[in-house]
Amino acid sequence: MLPSGFEQDLARVRADLARAVARVCPACMADRADDLVQVALLRVAEVYRRSEGKAEFSSFYLRKAAYSAVVDEIRRLRRRQEVPLEGGNPEADPASAQPDPEQSCAGGEIGQAIRDCLGRLVRPRRLAVTLHLQGHRVAEAARLLGWSAKKAENLVYRGLADLRSCLTAKGIRP
Repeated sequence: MLPSGFEQDLARVRADLARAVARVCPACMADRADDLVQVALLRVAEVYRRSEGKAEFSSFYLRKAAYSAVVDEIRRLRRRQEVPLEGGNPEADPASAQPDPEQSCAGGEIGQAIRDCLGRLVRPRRLAVTLHLQGHRVAEAARLLGWSAKKAENLVYRGLADLRSCLTAKGIRP
């Protein structure tokens, strides 16, 4: 059974989050605003659950939760490099754009250099960096490899630093 007044509180929190998301959400992500409100609401609900119903949320906290949800979504989009299928710029469509031979050759050389540098990393760093480059978050990599989150985080960032210095030594600026 839900506490009395809980539904009104939930509706108020959701409305406050919707206003906060609308304030910080860039225009290019307006179609995702409802999803961002839901993500922020889930975060607030988790804090509420952990506090056993004793948490009260200020408007500042709700704005911060909305901002964090928007920033996390922007990072996720950049990491995955998603492009819209509809209404996008046809010249920027990666499926139709054919790289010229010079770009193809340079891309192949860079790919080979990355594979070579990854092969030189110690196995745990190589595994962590490979999962990171495939788009997995640190927590996902930790779960997949059976490591603690801290160990996975350290291996990813140290491995990336090693990869960067190896590529720099080969004359490739990451």
